[in-house]
Formats: sequence, structure tokens, C-alpha cells
Amino acid sequence: MSFFRRATVVLAATTALTAGLALPALAHVTIQPGTAEQGGFTKVAFRVPNERDNASTTKIEVSFPTDHPLAFVSVKPVPGWKVKVTESKLPTPVKTEYGDLEEAVTKVVWEGGKINPGEFQEFEVSMGQLPEDVDSLMFPTKQTYSGGEVVDWSEAPKADGTEAEHPAPVLKLVPAAEDADGGHATASAGTSTLSATAPPSVTPVAAASSSSSSDGTARLLGAAGLVVGVIGVVIGVLGLRRRPSA
Repeated sequence: MSFFRRATVVLAATTALTAGLALPALAHVTIQPGTAEQGGFTKVAFRVPNERDNASTTKIEVSFPTDHPLAFVSVKPVPGWKVKVTESKLPTPVKTEYGDLEEAVTKVVWEGGKINPGEFQEFEVSMGQLPEDVDSLMFPTKQTYSGGEVVDWSEAPKADGTEAEHPAPVLKLVPAAEDADGGHATASAGTSTLSATAPPSVTPVAAASSSSSSDGTARLLGAAGLVVGVIGVVIGVLGLRRRPSA
């Protein structure tokens, strides 16, 4: 076998191995986007790819945190899918700025639809108020296939940084943007407002100045013309006086 053919075979094998290793990572159930601000509200999508080539995904069950419950949860309809939102009584009421939260959404289930092999589906949820005292929220998810297989995506991230075999979707929480940004935005808005209102008050002044300048120029030209006319008359009279009589 020539060197060129051996290199081609090795390259093809390496590519296939790399693709094979990458596919499982890409097939995980994830939450998109993966980051949101602490203390705020956000809209996310649970992205569910179909891992099997001989079965379709027919049910998705997402569990919501009870240690840091979310007071407001709403779902966006997905054509072809039925959704059921379950609220449960919390083991211990949680104090929020809206009062004590005794019940919260603990589970959302989508079923009745179908994610075919080689396809994925996104299930959108609006939720808040996000906690301020943690840096992540985990949403264990169960994926059911048409053949009856259930894949449980519920493993927490490993301490050593390596990825678990069936990781749960995780939403990372970051500190909210500083107030300085808001102040800057307000200042910018104020500048824009001033810019928008300035022209009506400035334009008449500029127009009056221009008109006044034009009138002054016209008067100056008129006066100069009058002087030239008078000089012409005087010259004409002097000329007539100097002419000899017939």
C-alpha cells in the first residue's frame, strides 16, 4: 500500500472515530440558552434531539427545582404536542418578594407528538423569578421513545469537570448587569430625546438669522445702487453744462 493510500485510510479512520465520539455529546438534552441573570426572568428552550435510528421520541418530562422554586412558569404551545403543567405543595414555604411561596411548578410534560430519527424539537418555557443565591439550576429530564425505552437525563455535573453519561440540563446563573448600564442607557435615551426636540427650537433661530442676513445684504446693495445712480445723474448734468451751445 502506497504512503498516500495509508495516509488516506488513517485520516478516514480518525475522522470516523472523532465523529463517533462527538455524536453522543451533541445528542444530550440541553437548555438553550444555557445562561441567565440571577433575580430576573428568562425564556429558555429545552432542546431534545432523537438519539435512536429505529424509534421516535414521544414524551418529554422535565422536573423543576423544589429547593429553589420558580414562582412564575408558562409554556409556549408546540404544534402536535399536548402539555401538562403540574404544581405541587412545597416541603417548606419559600420567602419571595411577592410573599411566601407554598406551591410551585414541579413538572412539565409534553407528549402526543413525535420527534423522528435525525430530528430534534425545542420546548419553550418562560420562567422566573430566578434565585440570586445560587449559580445554577438543574432540570432533570426523562425522554421516552416509541419502543418504550426511557432515557433519564438527571446526572449532576462531575466535580472533576468531565461530562456525565446522562447529564441533566443545567441553567447557569450569572450576576445581573450593573446599574451603570441602565444609567448609561437612560443617559443615551435622554440625549436622543434632546436631539429629537432640539431642531424645532433651533431651526427658527437659524432661519431668522439667515433671513436677517439676506435682508441686510439686499438693503446694502440697494443703497449702493442708489449712490451709483446719483453719481450718474450728477455726471450727466455736468456733461450737459459743459456742452457748447448751438
